[in-house]
Amino acid sequence: MAARSRFNQVNIVVSDMARSVAFYELLGADVADIVVPWADHHRELTSTTPKTSVELDSSVSAPNWAAGWVPERTGVVLGFAVEEDEDVDALVAAAVAAGHPVVQPPHDAFFGSRYAVVEDPDGNAVGLMGPRRDDRRWTPTPPS
Repeated sequence: MAARSRFNQVNIVVSDMARSVAFYELLGADVADIVVPWADHHRELTSTTPKTSVELDSSVSAPNWAAGWVPERTGVVLGFAVEEDEDVDALVAAAVAAGHPVVQPPHDAFFGSRYAVVEDPDGNAVGLMGPRRDDRRWTPTPPS
């Protein structure tokens, strides 16, 4: 039997640790303290979420959930769940006030959630997703 691995981690390489920590804390993430002298070079986002989903999307299908996503763009979208739809809007407003670009303004997405995408200080996409509701789901047309 061939060796197998289990996905268990995402690393975000950042240009300015303090600015990145401030951004993720702005979104409500818990950022673990690390023993000095490593605090300027390595921090960890902690989570109590029991299930984390890793999904693959083609670059031409991404505009279905992020209209501002250009088909030439590839990369990772880090997902953050919020408790209420209003939290998506509030976090986007806070990100904008702090000078972060919006890739997808808050909208009711086809998968039934209030959803938005902002960029962290290094241009990484960060999705903000409200609770899913089946009564808001609809099926988009697949890209050709």
